[in-house]
Amino acid sequence: MHITRRTFIQTSAALGAIGALGALSAPAIAQGGIFNYKVGTNVQASHSLYLRLAEASEAIRKDTGGKVNIRIFPNGQLGSDTDMVSQVRSGAIDMLTTPGVVLANLVPMASLNSVGFIFPDYPSVWKAMDGNLGNYMRRHITKTGLVVTDKIFDNGFRHVTSQKPVNTPADLAGMKIRVPVSPLLLSLFKSLGAASTPINFNELYSALQTKVVEGQENPLTLIANSKLYEVQKNCAMTGHTWDGYWMVANKRSMEALPAPMRAIVNQHLDAAAMAQRADSEKLAVSLQTDLAAKGMVFTRPDPIPFRKALQQANFYQEWKTKFGDEAWAQLEAAVGKLV
Repeated sequence: MHITRRTFIQTSAALGAIGALGALSAPAIAQGGIFNYKVGTNVQASHSLYLRLAEASEAIRKDTGGKVNIRIFPNGQLGSDTDMVSQVRSGAIDMLTTPGVVLANLVPMASLNSVGFIFPDYPSVWKAMDGNLGNYMRRHITKTGLVVTDKIFDNGFRHVTSQKPVNTPADLAGMKIRVPVSPLLLSLFKSLGAASTPINFNELYSALQTKVVEGQENPLTLIANSKLYEVQKNCAMTGHTWDGYWMVANKRSMEALPAPMRAIVNQHLDAAAMAQRADSEKLAVSLQTDLAAKGMVFTRPDPIPFRKALQQANFYQEWKTKFGDEAWAQLEAAVGKLV
């Protein structure tokens, strides 16, 4: 399947408290051993994640002889991000793709990968997330009773757009920058001297247009699809954090599947993640060209001064304390010394 830039859209992740859980429900099994599963996701039907999951769903149906039928509900049709986490835990839905910053409300370790300025590029991300660091994080997710696939989907590197160019930490000093209500991101920009301002995403365009805030940070996909280039001239390719979409499932739903069928499901979901990663990486390159053609000016700041500023502000020490020594040792083994 060929995916063009027109088929992509990145949706923002809603943050909030995890709701109360309902009673466990039985897996969705019809007569004759047919398994009908529901998958929730917050992305739209034009997003590469949805398209690759749809591709996997068809392959799973075919390879199980029609015994496993997976229906994907895009665009948050089954509820908000945090609502869907509650639903997959209770069994109201069977599977879910959820950003790490959302899952972190339930499993703090799910956002260990989002510590600031730790990944220089995609190869370093995948080496860590497909290796010991990712395995460590998955073990913490499974402690909640959720099942998680081996391969995580891509949600992209986050970059800073602003009225004036950002090349050094000093350029962020005092800047009113919109940051989602994520403890890690709020802490990161506060440590860099910016005036972090939480604003709902649906109000971001007008807030930038009226200069209520001077900048914001998001992946290029969201910058493009939300037309933020119309109200922000400069984009600093800081890549200050990377986040992914975890594919999690209700344990009872997955354990109801006979082992051979479960293997088929896992195989195709992991293959979907690998294909979506490639889609996303290509899009990151093409979008920069598109946005430049629309008048956006790009800079690529040196990350070293930003990391030094975070060290001096005790950002890394603070988060080492919050995550714990064991988790921090896993992180530094993957990305190098931070404290």
